[in-house]
Amino acid sequence: MSSISWIEIVERNTIKYGELVAGIDPSLSDIPSFFEQNDSTPWIGHFVDFVLDTIEGQVGFVKFQSAYYEACGLAGLTALSSSMKRARAAGIGVILDAKRGDIGATASAYARAYLTPASEGGSGDFEADCLTVNPLMGPDTLEPFAETATRYGKGLFVLCRTSNPGAGWLQDRMAGNRLISDRVADLIGGFASGDGDGEKLNPIGAVIGATVPQEGRRLRTLLPRSIILAPGLGAQGGDARSIHALRGTRQGDLLVPVSRGLTRVNDRGISAGTYRRLILDRIAEFKNAVAYWPASSAAVS
Repeated sequence: MSSISWIEIVERNTIKYGELVAGIDPSLSDIPSFFEQNDSTPWIGHFVDFVLDTIEGQVGFVKFQSAYYEACGLAGLTALSSSMKRARAAGIGVILDAKRGDIGATASAYARAYLTPASEGGSGDFEADCLTVNPLMGPDTLEPFAETATRYGKGLFVLCRTSNPGAGWLQDRMAGNRLISDRVADLIGGFASGDGDGEKLNPIGAVIGATVPQEGRRLRTLLPRSIILAPGLGAQGGDARSIHALRGTRQGDLLVPVSRGLTRVNDRGISAGTYRRLILDRIAEFKNAVAYWPASSAAVS
C-alpha cells in the first residue's frame, strides 16, 4: 500500500494548491501545431510532457481522460502510463477518468488494472490514485472497486448527476419516490457508513456537474462526507459563481476539473513560450474563480 492515501493527498494538495484539477485530454486539432514537429517523440507524448512540465508546482491534481489516449493506440497508452507515473512521483494526485463499470468479475479486473499497486499484484502500468466509475449496472458492480479502493488507500468518483446536456434523461427520472441521482447518492454514502469515523472524508466520492448547481446543492446534503468532482467549467459553460453550492464543510470535499478550458487554442500557430504562458494564465484565472475566497475578494485578509 502507498505510504499516502487518496484522502491524505486531497487534504494536503488542496491546502497547498487549491481545488483545481488540470485535465489533460490530448486532441491534435485543439493544440498548437508545434507538437507535430518533433520527429523523435509522438505528438501525444510531447504534448503531455509539455503540459506536465507547465503545471507541476501550480496544481495539486491531474485528470487523464483515458479515451483520448486509447484513441492514439500504443503511443497513447505509452504516454498515459508514463505520465501517470511521473505525476504520482511528483506528488500530484492522479485521477484516471475511465468511467469503468461491468459485472463483478470484470469490475475486479478493472480494479486490479487501475487501483492495485504492483507490489500487491497489479501491473503498475496504469495505477491511479482515484478512478471514475459508472454505477448503471447496479451496486454489485461497484463493490469490487470500493473494496479495492479501501484496501489500498485509493479513491473512486461514481457518476451521480453529470454535466452533459442529456444527463437528465435518466438521472432526473423518478424511480419509485426518489430521483435516480438521489438513489445513486445514497449508494455512494453507504459505502462509508461502517468505517467508524464520521468526521473523515469518504474516499468513495461523486461526479456532480458544475452545470447543475441546484441538483448539486440537494445532492450535497445526501453526501456530507464525500468528495465531489464537479466538471463543467470552461468548455461546457458552467458558472464558477455557482460552484460553491457543491461545497461541504470539510477540507478537500470539492475538486473542480478543467480540461479544454486550460489547453485548447484557436490559433494553432502560437509558439511554445506563448502557449506555456497561456496555460499558466488560465490556471491562475480558474484557481481564483473556484477559490472559496477569491484573491480579488475584499474578504481575503
